[in-house]
Amino acid sequence: MTMERGDCAAPAGRARHGNADWLTGARITAVLGIYYRPEGRAGEPEAVEFVLSDDQSVLLTCASDRTLHVTPGAWPGLPDWCVPASRWQHAPPALLPPVPYGGAWTVVGTQELRDSGGEVLRAVIRCEEGDFVVVAGDTMAIRFEPCPLTREPRP
Repeated sequence: MTMERGDCAAPAGRARHGNADWLTGARITAVLGIYYRPEGRAGEPEAVEFVLSDDQSVLLTCASDRTLHVTPGAWPGLPDWCVPASRWQHAPPALLPPVPYGGAWTVVGTQELRDSGGEVLRAVIRCEEGDFVVVAGDTMAIRFEPCPLTREPRP
C-alpha cells in the first residue's frame, strides 16, 4: 500500500504508529550500513541508517524472526547495541548510487510489506530518482531501483 504525502502520521525519525508513510517529505543526505568491523564490509550490514537533512536519522534493523524494526537512529553516533562501539562502523553499502545533485534524495512515499502478524518484512522508500528497498533476513539487504528513463519523475 503506497500512501500519499498528506497521509504522514509523524515527522521523520519518530515512531510510526502503524502508518506506512512515515518518511514522506524527508530529505535523505546519506544511506549508511552499520557493520561489525572485525568482519569487514564484505557482507551485508547489520542495520541500515538513513541520515536526514534535519540532523535526524531513521534506523532499520533486523530482528531474530527476520522482521524489520524501524526506529529513530542515533546519527552521528552508533546504536546502543553496537558494543563495543570500537568494533562497529558506519559505511555506505555497496552498489548504492551517490547522493543526487542537490545533496539529497527527497522521499515521495513509503511502502511496507507485512506478514500476517503485522510485522514489517520489507520497506520501500520511494524517492524521485528511484526506490530504496530494504529487506529483512539473517542480515539486512538494501538495494536501489532507479526509475526507468521512460517514466517521468515521481510527484
